[in-house]
Amino acid sequence: MKPAQVETLFARLQAADPHPVSELHYRNPFELLVAVVLSAQATDAGVNKATPALFAAAPTPQAMARLTEDQVAELIRTIGLYRTKARNVVALSRALVEQHRGAVPSSREALEALPGVGRKTANVVLNVAFGQPTLAVDTHVLRVANRLGLARSDKPLEVEKALLELVPAAYAQDAHHWLILHGRHVCKARQPECWRCALIDLCPYEPKTPLARAKAPGRAASA
Repeated sequence: MKPAQVETLFARLQAADPHPVSELHYRNPFELLVAVVLSAQATDAGVNKATPALFAAAPTPQAMARLTEDQVAELIRTIGLYRTKARNVVALSRALVEQHRGAVPSSREALEALPGVGRKTANVVLNVAFGQPTLAVDTHVLRVANRLGLARSDKPLEVEKALLELVPAAYAQDAHHWLILHGRHVCKARQPECWRCALIDLCPYEPKTPLARAKAPGRAASA
């Protein structure tokens, strides 16, 4: 995709959603970190149903570190892989207390050293909690970036690097939110809703969904 097209693409996403935010519910960097760890292979909606009870029981790293893995697992048992996630949440909370005085670190290296925290989780925390222009590549971003021609890879790190080079600086802070939300609500995996996509004239992805051909501006209705 040419630079002018990339500029147009993100300008449209910004116009449609000037201030995108995470769909996870949290009140501080610690709750955000825990919620993102819990969201792996789970929906944000599912995580949001479980975290109110979890954060009521343990609102700080110190309180979470005092819980047992079984206690945390019971509070998040509606989330996939809840036992592994409970172990990670307790362990990362203890690490925060012992190594960072209970504060969530603002460096990638320190975040990725925490139990259960990979590059994607670190990118989300760095972007949302600390305002760094990082790009978290989940399945939605991976799909949307490839469909739009912003990247050509099935490897998250390669897509992240491609996007960091391509996305104009003015849009870098919110780019991953726009791409995630676009993939989650419009450019869906099985049946993208192309007929209501603001980027349809910029998108090389084929085939568009059948209804898109009927409803998209400038297209004749298909039989």
